[in-house]
Amino acid sequence: MQQFNNSLVWFRRDLRCFDHAAFYHSLRQSCSVYCAFIFDKDILDLLDRRDRRVDFIHASIVELDAELRRLGGFLIVRHAHAAEEIPRLASELRVDAVFANHDYEPAAVTRDARVTAALQKTGIAWRSFKDQVIFEKDEVLSQAGKPLSVFTPYKNAWLRKLHSSSDDFYLKAYPAETYASRLAAPGNGDAKCPPSLAEIGFEASDLAELGIPAGMSGGEQLFEDFRDCLDRYHETRDFPAIKGTSFLSVHLRFGTVSIRGLARQAVDAMRRAGGGTGAATWLSELIWRDFYFMILHHHPRVADRAFKPEYDAIRWEEGDHAQQLFRAWCDGRTGYPLVDAAMLQLRRTGFMHNRLRMVTASFLIKDLGIDWRWGERFFADLLNDFDLSANNGGWQWAASSGCDAQPYFRIFNPVTQSQKFDAQGKFIRHYLPVLARLPDKWIHAPWLAPAAVLTDACLTLGIDYPHPLVQHDEARKRTLERYAIVKKAVMADVVDE
Repeated sequence: MQQFNNSLVWFRRDLRCFDHAAFYHSLRQSCSVYCAFIFDKDILDLLDRRDRRVDFIHASIVELDAELRRLGGFLIVRHAHAAEEIPRLASELRVDAVFANHDYEPAAVTRDARVTAALQKTGIAWRSFKDQVIFEKDEVLSQAGKPLSVFTPYKNAWLRKLHSSSDDFYLKAYPAETYASRLAAPGNGDAKCPPSLAEIGFEASDLAELGIPAGMSGGEQLFEDFRDCLDRYHETRDFPAIKGTSFLSVHLRFGTVSIRGLARQAVDAMRRAGGGTGAATWLSELIWRDFYFMILHHHPRVADRAFKPEYDAIRWEEGDHAQQLFRAWCDGRTGYPLVDAAMLQLRRTGFMHNRLRMVTASFLIKDLGIDWRWGERFFADLLNDFDLSANNGGWQWAASSGCDAQPYFRIFNPVTQSQKFDAQGKFIRHYLPVLARLPDKWIHAPWLAPAAVLTDACLTLGIDYPHPLVQHDEARKRTLERYAIVKKAVMADVVDE
């Protein structure tokens, strides 16, 4: 299988050295393999100096370098413009090929095309592989051979393809360590560890204080913590005050875990439980991830525009008033406790529970009338696990402009959602201690509480906690009017849930 003398593996959003497609294929096809990671200035120069994601990546590559050294290799780490540095490094190392895993984001596709063209000029091959999804691009299609845009048919086709192989072929790991002897050993000048955060212009964040473990070991630890909850996932995943989710999203984003390994764990749990609802629900969430990657691949325009073009005709709130509403939402000052607590969770931790992502997005779009793109960009700046395809898919789902989105007349009621998913107000009280003394009955809508209750809770609305920015019932009517431009000839019954 050896086709190349020397090769280079370019690690990107796949910061592990186990079950790694490009790493495995490079080792199998080469006599000697170098490994590299580039802190890409095209990305980093736009970020805050204490960005948690850079801190997470840095800790993960320090661990990756240590593990590669244990296997006999090392990690070359550079701080540069990746599209220029990879061809330069490949020439410097005199490699015959560069190996990497596919990246589906439009900017990454453009970057990889530049790298490929530069490598070709010097006779260096480019090899790229599927790694961050189970199925990609055209691997799951309709019976007519077309890309699917509705999730349930996609999921059914995805599962049929997965189970079409009796030996779980699509979930098999790549045994890279088998060929570790082909790793290029560090020379005298390669003894230095990766540069510090300060050397690339960043500062340590609060990852440790927040209890967010990085690297391969962090991903393994989180899954072990989640394993016992897997069977109950369908019962616990919607309640933000309960530790009912895996918290693995940031690890999936940066590839410190293997998607094949996680899907295999879900499938095995389903088999042990005879179909296990919890594991099946979790597997469904992993399939959503594949779905959104597929949508981004086939429809890269969604990065800027509505999946359903007619929704770009909607007229959103504009001007100073819109900016004030948006800022209040960003700062957790809407007057709706569940929305505000969720926004404070995001600002303080870089994480937001998935149920709350839906609630806060719906509130911004359908209560405040703000363009979904504003919220999408805000989440992109703050989310530790920001992933363009999933973030865009989620926001367009909430805006009803995306593929398989909720109907435009389906509008989350922030009070009802609060009562249903944080009934005792535990999550709200954690992030809004100013409301802590309110009885459960009133914590979801403080403005409805009798004056005596507010006095007993030492709470003055408008001073200690804001009045609601809008009245939900009135905002819902405005939303239906706003969306009238895209409604069908026969309007379905309005749903307020």
